[in-house]
Amino acid sequence: MRVIIIEDEKPAARRLQRMLEEKNIAVQTMLHSVEEAVEWFEENPQPDLIFLDIQLSDGLSFEIFEHVAVDSAIIFTTAYDQYALQAFKLNSIDYLLKPIDKIELQKAVDQYLQQQQTKTVALPLGEIQQMLGYKSTSNYKTRFSVKVGQHIKRINLSEIVCFYSENKGTYVHTRENRSYLLDWSLEALDPLLDPEIFYRTGRKYIVHIDAIRDIISYTNSRLQLKLEAFNESDVIVARDRVKNFKTWIG
Repeated sequence: MRVIIIEDEKPAARRLQRMLEEKNIAVQTMLHSVEEAVEWFEENPQPDLIFLDIQLSDGLSFEIFEHVAVDSAIIFTTAYDQYALQAFKLNSIDYLLKPIDKIELQKAVDQYLQQQQTKTVALPLGEIQQMLGYKSTSNYKTRFSVKVGQHIKRINLSEIVCFYSENKGTYVHTRENRSYLLDWSLEALDPLLDPEIFYRTGRKYIVHIDAIRDIISYTNSRLQLKLEAFNESDVIVARDRVKNFKTWIG
């Protein structure tokens, strides 16, 4: 069983690690911020189980899922409202109040193992966020401005095919089959884009849903996308994102 801990309080993370190791559960890694977690998920296979604190040093842990698709089971670990705790338990969501009790930890792990055997479906993340009163603070952009010579050109969302990174630069590609250099990295762009419209396929591309013209099965259980007015052949949906992509595409 592959397990990671995402907790900004390092003593609490180490304590939880020791408690898990006493139960012969090895912790693969410990992450301490939203930024660190996003980078780790982009570079590593997903774990089976995440012990996740809600309030991290650089924001709420829910922000992780705005940047990367995560399908792992989650046990929340935080000091939070006990009414929310009861709601989670009623909906078969594992949730531990800190300081974590060994008996409660064992119950949560047993619940996870039981869910794996019975394939119990966990509550969708969006409903979890609603229960905790979480609202994304992202203000999605409706247009971009780029410099063309001595001029400033405005690009509306409907004109965009995709964003991509190349040679340490980030570009927006339009339906006119032109690319323009942007001042943002893909990581910085992610929270600025409406996730109903744009999808991060991997490390290199963010695509517009209306620009997808064909979806092709590709090697290693990945998908290849053909985009309007874009000739690149390596627009690939990473294997660990395929399931989430299929849900997104509808």
